[in-house]
Amino acid sequence: MNATPVPPAPASRRAASRAIGSARLVAAAPASGRQLLRWLAVHGLVRLASRRWAASGDPQAMLIADPASRLDPRPVYRRIRAAGPLCRTRVSLITVDHAICQQVLRAEEFRTTSLAGNVPPPMQWLERRTRQLSLHPLQAPSLLVVEPPEHTRYRTLVSSVFTARAVAGLRERVQLTADRLLDELAEPAERGATVELVSRYCAQLPVSVIGDILGVPVDQRSTVLHFGELAAPSLDIGLPLGQFRTVERGLAGFDRWLTGHIDRLRRQPGTDLLSQLIQARSDGQALDELELRATAGLLLAAGFETTVNLLSNGVHLLARQPDQLAVLRAEPGHWPNAVDEILRLESPVQLTARVARQAIMLADQQVQQGETVVLVLAGANRDPAVFADPDRFDVTRANAARHLSFSGGRHFCLGAALARAEGEIGLRSLFQRYPGLALAGAPVSRPTRVLRGWQQLPVRLADPAAPR
Repeated sequence: MNATPVPPAPASRRAASRAIGSARLVAAAPASGRQLLRWLAVHGLVRLASRRWAASGDPQAMLIADPASRLDPRPVYRRIRAAGPLCRTRVSLITVDHAICQQVLRAEEFRTTSLAGNVPPPMQWLERRTRQLSLHPLQAPSLLVVEPPEHTRYRTLVSSVFTARAVAGLRERVQLTADRLLDELAEPAERGATVELVSRYCAQLPVSVIGDILGVPVDQRSTVLHFGELAAPSLDIGLPLGQFRTVERGLAGFDRWLTGHIDRLRRQPGTDLLSQLIQARSDGQALDELELRATAGLLLAAGFETTVNLLSNGVHLLARQPDQLAVLRAEPGHWPNAVDEILRLESPVQLTARVARQAIMLADQQVQQGETVVLVLAGANRDPAVFADPDRFDVTRANAARHLSFSGGRHFCLGAALARAEGEIGLRSLFQRYPGLALAGAPVSRPTRVLRGWQQLPVRLADPAAPR
């Protein structure tokens, strides 16, 4: 789930030098000034350079800065594929090749990249000195960016409470939550009213489930959703200043809330998994305070952010292609495979990135130590060498589960089994209860580039079927 930091254009290096001169006053600068300098280091110069390069057709710059590519990145993915298995851009290497993505995700010769991790050293210097104290999903000790041995220790502790058996036991809870939310939609359905399904169902189901798992009180879950919406673009690079400030505010608010939540569970532990994680030890070692906040925060945010996208993408696909919905109604056993096909065709996480630890040959190209390789998971999921007729939505596709939407290797998504269960139960229950569901008006896409889904999805549910 890494964003793809990129260096500023060479022509902008003089501006970077001037910014560094100004940064010598960082310690005395007001908070707003430090925030402005941080935006310049992490996003501002990247945004300036990428807008110019995007205009000249550079594919990675288009993914960062081109408005049309945010709405529909598929033409850029096709351009990358046409350039070969590994395409060199102005700022990195990039690929939509399934085999290469899979190889890099599993290779020890590559490591994850962090926020501003591969911008020029002056910008890294500036970012470190203006960094806010709040956690960021692309800064250590987040599981997304640390590598062994730290990553192994964190993941071992989390896995000790987030077991396959524990997840399997959650299916009944997911079903009960889905049924309750669908009951609440009965009244507007009977009136024939338009329902905004993301806020009423697609977001509520995963936040309720992960809230139960991590001991979040019911009356605080709307707060968690709010902070998640504010912070979702934190995985993107090249943010405009206003959006960057909103993200920083969301991350800071979420961090304050999470600190208080962990303190409450430490004083009054429950049976939830976060209470268990607070107490968990591996070889006598527990997570320290910063590691615990980073891990709990990532589990909570990742536990609903990407699943909201999975559910909204699934509703949109199935509502637009009733022939595939008819297959599922005739043969409900295809629902688990349908979820994988939705994940393949509309990946909730579009791309990630890795950095070469050493010089290595990849797809007959020399990758130098320190070079970034951007892995477009959504493009790899449409690789015609792996998926026949890859742009076709087919809930019976035999190899749909070969998608890379959960990443791979040591950073494979810990919550993959839970996400699949929520997708299957959530979508099946929705279409069983409201078989007349139809889109009603234009949906609104999320204003993010790494995460892809719908922010608003207006539907009419028609008369509900009897609950099953």
